[in-house]
Amino acid sequence: MNLEERIKELGLVLPPAPPLGGVYKPVVIVHKMLYVSGQGPVRNDASLIKGKVGSDLNTEEAYQAARQVGLTMLSTMKAQIGDLNKIKRLVKTLGMVNSEPNFEQQPQVINGFSDLMAELMGNDFGIGARSAVGMILPGNIAVEIEAMFEIN
Repeated sequence: MNLEERIKELGLVLPPAPPLGGVYKPVVIVHKMLYVSGQGPVRNDASLIKGKVGSDLNTEEAYQAARQVGLTMLSTMKAQIGDLNKIKRLVKTLGMVNSEPNFEQQPQVINGFSDLMAELMGNDFGIGARSAVGMILPGNIAVEIEAMFEIN
């Protein structure tokens, strides 16, 4: 699998990697594991997709926001490690949805990220363990996702 070529083949555009928002590293590598700090949905113009799911955004709009988080994460990884082809597989995803208390479709929202990873890396390497939860997110961003990847 050539991840960089697959991104081009699907006609995807990576947004700019977001600037740091605190005291942390965007990516940490330990042995053959790459840990990515929480990423938000950055559009190609560097703006963020914001809003509370269940009132400001519906499930499909939030799904698209989660997909955009996947592109943001790829952009961050590329900026940090230089070559996305170093990524072997997705291991674990933590998806956080800025949702109303009565909203119960967090897993369907995070499918936006998961479906993108499966499209890019296939079912064997693009689908890993996952959690999807609802919470209040900083800056009112719609979705935040952190993930762990195995690298070559």
